Amino acid sequence: MTSFPTLDPELAAAVTMLPNLDFSDLPSARATFDSLVGSLLADLSFDGVRVQELSVPGLGDDPDVGVRFFTPENAEGPLPVLLWIHGGGFAIGTAASSDPFCVEVVRELGCAVASVEYRLAPETPFPGPLDDCYAALTHLHAHADDWGIDPSRIAVGGQSAGGGLAAGTVLRARDEGVVPVAFQLLDIPELDDRLTTASMTTFVDTPLWHRPNAILSWQYYLGASYAGPEDPDVSIYAAPARATDLRGLPPTYLCTMELDPLRDEGIDYALGLLRAGISVELHSFPGTFHGSGLLATAEVSKRAMSEALDALRRRLRVVSPAS
Repeated sequence: MTSFPTLDPELAAAVTMLPNLDFSDLPSARATFDSLVGSLLADLSFDGVRVQELSVPGLGDDPDVGVRFFTPENAEGPLPVLLWIHGGGFAIGTAASSDPFCVEVVRELGCAVASVEYRLAPETPFPGPLDDCYAALTHLHAHADDWGIDPSRIAVGGQSAGGGLAAGTVLRARDEGVVPVAFQLLDIPELDDRLTTASMTTFVDTPLWHRPNAILSWQYYLGASYAGPEDPDVSIYAAPARATDLRGLPPTYLCTMELDPLRDEGIDYALGLLRAGISVELHSFPGTFHGSGLLATAEVSKRAMSEALDALRRRLRVVSPAS
């Protein structure tokens, strides 16, 4: 692997211990990722947090969509809620892989988190995964009283491919005009199938995520009919970077990592939002790579988590953290 002179020393010390996720061997990539996540979840404490395995109806004839629903124990009153969408290149991962993040959000902010178990590509290409996320969003809003949430304080967020799904879900919510999304949180989002940015063409062997995996992830997600980056029929809900009108979207927090092929498409999307008159907070964390937040004890990872929590606290008008 290429050496990266600007890599944060704390991250550099641990990077050789990270697994190789090769999307050309998807069963192996899934097993490797699940093993990594399992080790991270082994000692996770849920003290003070209630977790329920729920489901919502899918759109049309689609199957029900699983939702891991996190709330503070003894929660009172309608809670603000974050609809959260896990990462994994559209093809690996589970809702449970985001449990550490979801637990921290609930503990620190005292709000609810609904983590979506969307169907994975290539078995279910677009629009299936996006439909699952949108079904969860519309159900939460329509049944806010049943879930104990405040329908005026719904945020949508996600990491990596989940960030792309979050952005697509929010675009669809804007266009259909049913759910007034209050805020979107896009963490290292995967947004652009065209793969032409400087970071995407430069970072071909970075840790955890690189250009070869990105190429395959879009092929898996967009399915057999996908004609490649020049395909004029790719939906903006699948690849939000293709959207030419970003007006009317909610305030946004977007973060990128310096040594990440997805860096520039995230920054470009944030700039597009700003030009459309949307309030945006953009952070690009130095010395980091895609998924470096898995090394949660590094100072830069702690700072990234703190910034995301602070943005959620302000935009969801959280009065005080959970006790």
